[in-house]
Amino acid sequence: MAEKVISARDLSLTFDTGDSPVHALSKVNLEIGKGEFVSFIGPSGCGKTTFLRVIADLEQPTSGEIEVNGMTPQEAREKRAYGYVFQAAALYPWRTIEKNVALPLEIMGYSRAERNERVARTLELVNLTGFEKKYPWQLSGGMQQRASIARALAFDADLLLMDEPFGALDEIVRDHLNEQLLELWKRTDKTICFVTHSIPEAVYLSTRIVVMSPRPGRVTDVIESTLPRERPLEIRESAEFLAIAHRVREGLRAGHSYDE
Repeated sequence: MAEKVISARDLSLTFDTGDSPVHALSKVNLEIGKGEFVSFIGPSGCGKTTFLRVIADLEQPTSGEIEVNGMTPQEAREKRAYGYVFQAAALYPWRTIEKNVALPLEIMGYSRAERNERVARTLELVNLTGFEKKYPWQLSGGMQQRASIARALAFDADLLLMDEPFGALDEIVRDHLNEQLLELWKRTDKTICFVTHSIPEAVYLSTRIVVMSPRPGRVTDVIESTLPRERPLEIRESAEFLAIAHRVREGLRAGHSYDE
């Protein structure tokens, strides 16, 4: 494997709800190398988003260890080692697109000149050049998500965490954004951790697919993709694609029948 970006060892997380404990993650062991595109798939409540939030230092594990670029998640957060794209675009409606993208750069103290240069570059990456002065409500849902991705890319972190960013979009827009995301990944060589409920999306995008079981979230299978890096949408009709999708589906079924 290439240089490790994420390393989790026996990672567990239990939420104390005051009623009965919720075991969100149980003994997760996983390594993710630099430049990989890793998708996490599993039923609702299986811990996919929780694992992303642990990487981002938004949740604290109960036991086990996790490193992000050789640091603790807290150190990685303080060094801005990752960008995070949420399920909703979460853009401020009173700020233009360029000002939304520039927000983390303002917080981090970049000069106006460097902010402008980075905003222009990242908007070009997500094909939003020309929409700098628009407000979020003037853009479609897909364009808003692209602006959200630009904001996460603006400070040039090597790691991109994406929590089901296209789940609320229609299939045609989703397909288009999947193609654009692969192109962006190819151009930037980022490491991407991507949460999804869609088997075709996971297979189309990923170098590896992590299949998780229902709560408590466990890794039940890690599937290496044999697809080439160049992936037109038509590849989804190939025998190779369908075979990987079948294995993901079988892994999900096996996870559902898991008995502790």
